[in-house]
Amino acid sequence: MNSIAVFCGANSGHDPRLQMVARELGQLLANQKITLVYGGSNVGLMGAVADGSLEAGGQVIGVLPRFLADQEVAHRNLTQLHLVETMHERKTKMFELSQGFMALPGGFGTLEEIFEVLTWRQLGLHNWPIAFLNINGYYDSLQTLFAKMEKESLLSSASRSFALFGTNPAALLRLMLENQDRAKSPGPLKSSRQT
Repeated sequence: MNSIAVFCGANSGHDPRLQMVARELGQLLANQKITLVYGGSNVGLMGAVADGSLEAGGQVIGVLPRFLADQEVAHRNLTQLHLVETMHERKTKMFELSQGFMALPGGFGTLEEIFEVLTWRQLGLHNWPIAFLNINGYYDSLQTLFAKMEKESLLSSASRSFALFGTNPAALLRLMLENQDRAKSPGPLKSSRQT
């Protein structure tokens, strides 16, 4: 796994641990020689994970819609910054550049991004690992919801297993690598990303 897309909030939240763990994740990816692919911003948890990777000598690729770059939130010190026209183009480009996906705490945008790659995996469009970094129980209720969906036969056990959860960045990254190793044919299965 040479690159991971990290989806996370453009806000920092009120808990300082969120920023600390985001920065720690960035450093971890750099130390493991894994390129960070993210939303290209210099603010919130997005800025923290990018700064952590850059400070540790990592490669960081940002993908940012022009209308956000125009608001001066673009990170200026990235290895690469791709400017795109729409949010949909942003997700598509991040997908094309990545071999795994991780969600840190965030809002609607974070959930929308990670749910789309989960849906694409469910549809057989790729088999890259997908994970939630569950800092301070942030995603506990989501795990409960997934269990409810499975119990009600609205989500298969196989599909539920695509969503990996962990509370420690290093342990979660190991779980992602193990999940990739268990895949029958690592890598994207199809070039199409339409659902």
